[in-house]
Amino acid sequence: MGSAKYIFVTGGVTSSLGKGIVSASLGKLLQARGFSVTIQKLDPYINIDPGTLNPYEHGECYVTEDGAETDLDLGHYERFLNVPTSQSNNITTGRIYYKVIQKEREGAFLGKTVQVIPHITDEIKRNIKILGETGKYDIVITEVGGSVGDIESLPFIETVRQMIWEQGEDNAIVIHLTLVPYLKSAGELKTKPTQHSVKMLSESGVRPDILVCRTEYPLGYDIRRKMALFCNVDIKSVIESIDAETIYDVPLLMQKEGLDEQVMSKLKLVPKQEINLDTWINFLDRHKNPKDEVNIGLVGKYVELKDAYKSIAESFIHAGAANECKVNLKWIQSESLNNDNAAHLLNKLDGVLVAPGFGERGFEGKIAAIKFVRENKIPFFGI
Repeated sequence: MGSAKYIFVTGGVTSSLGKGIVSASLGKLLQARGFSVTIQKLDPYINIDPGTLNPYEHGECYVTEDGAETDLDLGHYERFLNVPTSQSNNITTGRIYYKVIQKEREGAFLGKTVQVIPHITDEIKRNIKILGETGKYDIVITEVGGSVGDIESLPFIETVRQMIWEQGEDNAIVIHLTLVPYLKSAGELKTKPTQHSVKMLSESGVRPDILVCRTEYPLGYDIRRKMALFCNVDIKSVIESIDAETIYDVPLLMQKEGLDEQVMSKLKLVPKQEINLDTWINFLDRHKNPKDEVNIGLVGKYVELKDAYKSIAESFIHAGAANECKVNLKWIQSESLNNDNAAHLLNKLDGVLVAPGFGERGFEGKIAAIKFVRENKIPFFGI
């Protein structure tokens, strides 16, 4: 087996469009066609890793099997692909600079002036290729954090340009995830933000091969044709990503739109098997048609931001699906819980999970919750 093929997923117009879910869904579809796939995330912030970030700032910190503290998107990658991630699957600008500065102090650059190009971009490239060169994967999907046009993601975009030039167009492609907003007053979907975003990407020397368009309304043929024409992509490569009922619907929606077929055709990949999503469809069916339901309390100090407990909430979805049971999560702020109101808040629950957290805030409430559930024989799990 030769070197892996690379797919880069960039985002434009706004952040939080769901690059992680689109990357994980595409990975799932390619996996269902027999390819071995891994996904990595490039994060443009200067923190070495998300371990020091406040959960309100960044959601949960996802810890991999090798103990790396990483971005919460890696949780999605693992839940969709069922392939463990590691330190190599999450790279931050901070880690890149840290490494280059260490090398410079050791004299590894032999007195050369150390610059963003080539030294920083070379280090990013080295990190991107680590997974591709293990020989374990046919395809490496690289999600580039942030939005095109951000100052901080420029070195990543430049690295993508270099990778495509070096690997050749059959071995590396770019999927650009963008937003097609609906203007109520005009009663129509607007393509201009996407055009601007693609133009900005093109100015960095990167041309998207596929556009994935987040939208609240279906994209008609005329809108697709307009975007294809102005953004210089094939009309079949304008993919609609409409709001879904659950994130687990996205792979099936992407398959219907032909995302995996577009990717295979551009990377000159021949599927290794007929697409097989039976296990996934079965899981979705159990998740959407439960036979029972339970009420579980989640006691934590960051409950205002659900992403702070992403993996815990998702594990309830998976455990629920496995048991054909709907899990109703009741989010309880530990700061507002005490011995006096514990009975009122926890009484009607079938079980209680007490979530982790840093520092002293909300600590007393967690203890009060634990005391009440133990004394009243309510099933309890403390993390």
